[in-house]
Amino acid sequence: MGRKFFVGGNWKCNGTTEEVNKIVSTLNAGAVPSQDVVEVVVSPPFVFLPLVKTSLRPDFHVAAQNCWVKKGGAFTGEVSAEMLVNLSIPWVIIGHSERRLILNESNEFVADKVAYTLSQGLKVIACIGETLEQREAGSTVAVVAEQTKAIAAKISNWTDVVLAYEPVWAIGTGKVATPAQAQEVHSELRKWLQANVSPDVAASTRIIYGGSVTAANSKELAVQPDVDGFLVGGASLKPEFIDIIKSAEVKKNA
Repeated sequence: MGRKFFVGGNWKCNGTTEEVNKIVSTLNAGAVPSQDVVEVVVSPPFVFLPLVKTSLRPDFHVAAQNCWVKKGGAFTGEVSAEMLVNLSIPWVIIGHSERRLILNESNEFVADKVAYTLSQGLKVIACIGETLEQREAGSTVAVVAEQTKAIAAKISNWTDVVLAYEPVWAIGTGKVATPAQAQEVHSELRKWLQANVSPDVAASTRIIYGGSVTAANSKELAVQPDVDGFLVGGASLKPEFIDIIKSAEVKKNA
């Protein structure tokens, strides 16, 4: 069984009701490969989750951009996994580099979030990635292995986990990892899973790429053997997101 191509759209902290309705209309009208070829998940800000959930085409799914690390309660400003389950939101993004760097979420905190969220029946897009300084120091593989190791220490079932490799230096900068750079890290991650988790998990876990993915570069990234899809930022707010989803066809025919 091959790994189904996965395209996630992270809307980040963007949008008004009017803009969200417009994006959803574009997505609903888009001609894309069928669900057996590609899984599509979009992630609007918390306040727009119910709106998008009710208006989005049924073959696309919805993700939250974050959630709290344990059961809800006296945690002002947080949203719990239980609340997302209550709203029938199936996916959540955890450990995005913006949260790791700006809000100081540690590898262990991210891993705890992943474990708790999975325990509540949600599926997780778990983000990992190195900074420019780390890449230039030659420690890319060590950094992403350490981030993955923290998650692997807390979970035993990887069925509902998609691993998103996002080199921090390529997010929103217009710089993009070359297809060869992306493939190299994805291949190393898969080798790490094989050696430290299991060959089955390594073979079946989808490892997606994020970092200035556009319609222009998605096809050449998609054909890399260990790139199983994308987590798209800015371009997911634009009509070109449909073209990025279509890169799944290139993968299927590769």
